[in-house]
Amino acid sequence: MGKALFVTGTGTDVGKTYVTGLIVKKLQDAGLDAGYYKAALSGAEPDGRGHLIPGDAAWVKQAAGLPDPLEDLVTYVYQEAVSPHLAARHTGVPVELERIRTDFARAGAGHEYLTMEGSGGILCPLRWDARQHLLLEDMIRELGLGCVIVADAGLGTINSTVLTVEYLRHRDIPVRGIFFNHWRPGDPMQEDNRAMVEQLTKVPVLACIRKNNAELNIKIEKLKELYQ
Repeated sequence: MGKALFVTGTGTDVGKTYVTGLIVKKLQDAGLDAGYYKAALSGAEPDGRGHLIPGDAAWVKQAAGLPDPLEDLVTYVYQEAVSPHLAARHTGVPVELERIRTDFARAGAGHEYLTMEGSGGILCPLRWDARQHLLLEDMIRELGLGCVIVADAGLGTINSTVLTVEYLRHRDIPVRGIFFNHWRPGDPMQEDNRAMVEQLTKVPVLACIRKNNAELNIKIEKLKELYQ
């Protein structure tokens, strides 16, 4: 088993998949053996042949140039664009932690640096039925992972980012850094957001990503240190 890192977000649509793709690409471009894994993905598009295309995983695979088969990158793929627990309830295919553990171990065994992407924000329910209540945090703790957080750099990010950091700490999940997405250099509010988040959390903002950036502005040695 290689080293691994979990990527969560302050919420939906903050660009978690985009930033994850840049992280994996940075590792690959440095000549490192990098892999990607996601436990549950909803909002997949049908391909017209009876299969679903896991868009997040497909984007990371393409962006980073991963050789892994697409079907090996995600365990549960749902078409309905809702939380995995609700999509699972509607399809009758619930998330099983044991299967995730097995697939994660397989993915980790095949790569030196494995980046695992979450679903939505940290409180995303993966399963919620009569048999089991499973939140994203339960899976992270079960797999023994530390986290980085992807946050939108704009208005409201102080509140959402600090709350996410404090929640992870309360659950004894290590927070190794923050990535600010949708960054506008020179924007006074965003510059202050970055300073305030770092002061309030004592967690570093590792990189600020502008729209359509094709590279992650972080030293490779610093990126490697995030994986354990």
